[in-house]
Amino acid sequence: MTVQPIRLFGDPVLRTPAAPVVDFDKELRNLVRDLWDTMRDQGGAGLAAPQLGVGLRVFTYACDGVEGHLVNPVWTAVDDEVQDGQEGCLSIPGFYWDCRRHRNVVARGFNEHGEPVEIEGSDLLARCLQHETDHLDGVLFLDRLDDDTRKQAMREIRQSEWFDGGVPVLKQSPHPLFGSR
Repeated sequence: MTVQPIRLFGDPVLRTPAAPVVDFDKELRNLVRDLWDTMRDQGGAGLAAPQLGVGLRVFTYACDGVEGHLVNPVWTAVDDEVQDGQEGCLSIPGFYWDCRRHRNVVARGFNEHGEPVEIEGSDLLARCLQHETDHLDGVLFLDRLDDDTRKQAMREIRQSEWFDGGVPVLKQSPHPLFGSR
């Protein structure tokens, strides 16, 4: 088991778009294993490589009885249905806020061997696939909160024991939800 430290909100790697994976090699398989071990150790539903300080487009997920990993993922909404629900992040420990996401998505990418993968997700799995893909784009779920909730979230984060007092950066997602966050 290789549990790695998780980068916390304020670390610039979390705001930097990750590079596409081009080599499906032993190093990638080791990264996927580290993501799994760390995600399971921390009790997360998903974990993206930038959260371990690695700027590559790969994440693991385990929710609603479905688990796997995606390399170079892209997702599309299946329909216009949305969901509001509690969302948290291992890089923002101890906090959860209501966040709007698509209810049904299809994510496509590759496995650690370069073979194509497609996963359909609804509800929690859809939320997870969108959340982790956002990480690969340098976007945090805080960026998707409505203005009042985001302001409250930032106040709470600034008061947390783990926040280092840096200046938090908010970013607009390249995957708009019907033109809004």
